[in-house]
Amino acid sequence: MKLLAFTDTHGSMKALHEIKKKSKSVELLACCGDFTIFERNLEQMLKALNSLGRVLLIPGNHEYSQRIDKLVKKYKNIVYLHRRGLILEEVIFIGYGGGGFGVVDEMFEHWGKKVEKVLKQHPDKKTVLLLHGPPYGTKVDRILNQQCGNKSYRRFIERNKIKYVLCGHLHECNGKTDEIKGTKYLNPGPFGKIIDIK
Repeated sequence: MKLLAFTDTHGSMKALHEIKKKSKSVELLACCGDFTIFERNLEQMLKALNSLGRVLLIPGNHEYSQRIDKLVKKYKNIVYLHRRGLILEEVIFIGYGGGGFGVVDEMFEHWGKKVEKVLKQHPDKKTVLLLHGPPYGTKVDRILNQQCGNKSYRRFIERNKIKYVLCGHLHECNGKTDEIKGTKYLNPGPFGKIIDIK
């Protein structure tokens, strides 16, 4: 399965144009949030995302999750994945958006315990985790040689052997990748990266 991941477009039509070009060679797209600037032109952006094909979407810190949850219902190609999951073929996609500023996220930890039970029921499937903020201790959360990611995310990832982690929030880390203990981390940036999920 080929997936085009992107994040932090912040309403950029230039970024959307690049994503549209790349989307022609993939089966699925994944947006890791901050596709607006504090929801400016929100419906216009959702309409543009919907036109790209099937898009998994989580909010960033520039979007309000409850508002998006209501609005996306009129867009047939957008799958709102915030605090939800989706199984497609041999892949489980799970999403948790918003935030990006905390080192610990108790709400995520509570939600994560429920998710772990589901993941245990599908040990043979690959898991892709969409986050807005990055996990702690990787190349995708390092700014000026300091780690500023979330430790709750990282502990969850290590306990559950997540195959791919897609995240954003830190523009300084656009395009950065890492691989730790079999987990691939990627901040795809606003122009997107294609991933072949194997």
